[in-house]
Amino acid sequence: MKDIIGNVSRRAFLKTGATLGGGIVAAGMPLSQAIWAAEGKVLRARWSINPTTFDPGFYVQNSEAELMSCVYSKLTRYKPGSQWVWELEAAEKIEKVDPTHIRFRLKKGIKFTDDHGELTARDVKFSFERVIKHNSPVKPDWGTLDHVDIEDDYTGVIVLKTPFVPLWMNTLPSAIGHIVSEDAVMKATEDGGTFGTKPPAFSGPYVLADWQPNQYAVLTRNPDWSGPKPGFDEIRLVSIVDDKAAERAYQAGDVDFSEVSLDSPFKNNPSADTKFEEYQSLSFNWIGMNIEHPKLKDINVRKAIQWAINVPQILDAAYSGQAAPATGILAPGVVGHRDKGNVPPEGDVEKAKQFLEKAGVADLALTIDCLNDSTYSTIAQTIQAQLSQIGISLELKFHDAGSFWTLGVESEGERWKDLQLMLTNYASLPDPYYATSWFVQTQIGGSSNWERFRSERYDQLAAEAVTIDEPEARGKLYQEMQDLMEDSGGFRFLTHGGMQIVYRTATTEAATRPDGQPLYIAFKPV
Repeated sequence: MKDIIGNVSRRAFLKTGATLGGGIVAAGMPLSQAIWAAEGKVLRARWSINPTTFDPGFYVQNSEAELMSCVYSKLTRYKPGSQWVWELEAAEKIEKVDPTHIRFRLKKGIKFTDDHGELTARDVKFSFERVIKHNSPVKPDWGTLDHVDIEDDYTGVIVLKTPFVPLWMNTLPSAIGHIVSEDAVMKATEDGGTFGTKPPAFSGPYVLADWQPNQYAVLTRNPDWSGPKPGFDEIRLVSIVDDKAAERAYQAGDVDFSEVSLDSPFKNNPSADTKFEEYQSLSFNWIGMNIEHPKLKDINVRKAIQWAINVPQILDAAYSGQAAPATGILAPGVVGHRDKGNVPPEGDVEKAKQFLEKAGVADLALTIDCLNDSTYSTIAQTIQAQLSQIGISLELKFHDAGSFWTLGVESEGERWKDLQLMLTNYASLPDPYYATSWFVQTQIGGSSNWERFRSERYDQLAAEAVTIDEPEARGKLYQEMQDLMEDSGGFRFLTHGGMQIVYRTATTEAATRPDGQPLYIAFKPV
């Protein structure tokens, strides 16, 4: 999605600018404001992904929820601000009856589009249970869900097999918590499975009016919406995967809100009508190694690679030193964050050589797969240079997003067998379960755990940790889980990066989660 939606409407405006805009600009209004006045309350925002689905029960990327939260409803949602707090959305009331039963009561009058009726407890039951029934790749988000009992049209009880603490901060307010219409989905799919990129009904303040793959999505007001009126008449999500390309689009006036690179010039020199903000990201970047590949089966080879990689050097090259080394997959502020890792950030070339000598390996040639954007290219090239210091040659293999995210998925073919090193980034959520759930053994061969990491102890800790409410006790388990990942030699943790955004104060008042991710229905026009 390198192109931008602004190409159509912006060109159409400029074509008539001599007659339509001449008087406005001559009167002293800047061109950007003249476009705003001509087009109405339209929010243009950068979307950092190429979406693959609009089905919340089968979402692929966390950022797909940025659109979903505008067109569907959830029982609860994240509240904008600096603290991780949830608030009621479709639910009028929700309460924990006991550790395995959560009762909710829906607000009345929330309607689905296209005459699919009112949102009821039956739709909640259908939406949550279909994730398990159809074995969705993201069913770990629902943890120990057993079923949903219906008490009446508006009241139901979520029933868990065992306590599942992450339900409150991860499941209900996130992508998987969105509610779809049972009637609409059954008519569209027959069996209730995924509807992919063709949503059959909406219930949020906006509807998806247009979507052009690799370009943009247009959201317009939902005429059936009876809740609080959102600020903008239209939201245009412009797909721009590369941060530097996004900065150029912002400077050109094609978007009014954007995530930018960590070394962005906006940090020290924002324009007069631009606000720059920094947030602690929950994402995690790491180098993974396919433990089962013949060249990487020996743990001494993997340890050699871990110790040969100098993380601060990588961050200096890729982020101009604006990112801090990660100690694991859990970011600062998240329960279970480690103060330090077992392998120091700087590594140790001499120790790396000793591990390689112990493995009895010489002239080793490996490959690394990664996305084809500028940041990952720089990281991969730096790793290539570092591994050459211990006699390992590294071939760089770049992919677009559509290709990369299927590399380790067994159902997509045989490419997973050829994976050796991989440079990966995952977005995350505030409860530690989300980041850690992707590395249990049942995830091998699916959308995650391409390292093919196997640990009975890790799986036991993962199952126990979700039942514990007390943060310190939970944290110790998650710290040990990260120790096990690192000690396997299959992971070299790089950074959590950071989240930096810019937005145009002349047109937009932004609203975000504590990690800087946008909550568009809370945005307001200026």
